[in-house]
Amino acid sequence: MNEMHLEFLASPEWAKMLETDLLPWLLEVADLGDDVLEVGPGPGLTTDLLRQRTRKLTALELDPELSAALAARLAGTNVEVIHADATESGLASNRFSAATCFSMLHHVPSPELQDRLFAELHRMLRPSGAFVATDSVDSEPIRMFHVDDVFVPVDPDTLGSRLEAVGFTDVGIEVADYQVRFNATKP
Repeated sequence: MNEMHLEFLASPEWAKMLETDLLPWLLEVADLGDDVLEVGPGPGLTTDLLRQRTRKLTALELDPELSAALAARLAGTNVEVIHADATESGLASNRFSAATCFSMLHHVPSPELQDRLFAELHRMLRPSGAFVATDSVDSEPIRMFHVDDVFVPVDPDTLGSRLEAVGFTDVGIEVADYQVRFNATKP
């Protein structure tokens, strides 16, 4: 992730957007339950919101520096931070009541790896577990924000069939100005 992007994800502006836009939607579309998985927390502003709404939160972060900083900041809380690749995490099957990823899927470097991530999340969710996520919609301003960074946007038109292909049901997709929001269930 480039420095400008990382600074934004740690900013008061992003925190405000999460609190006023993301959180109300999240609470409307899903019951998180007692054991939530967050993929790609970055600096952890979404983690701060999620950990207040579940008994246990596991945050998987690929970047070793972000993972270490988040683990240090949240030591002694209900959050376990794990430095791992979410496409092959090694975590237990059927464990989590919900899985989330917010504005990070476009950092997964190919559609094939994104699909592997979807399959891995499906494997780790309990039956009836919810997958709730957002990602950036492809646009010139978003591309400029990702200069010298991985940017593989998820196509909202094919997203539903991709989630269903790995076993998710009850797929809901909503495209807003700058993002796609989606949720699905493991049967």
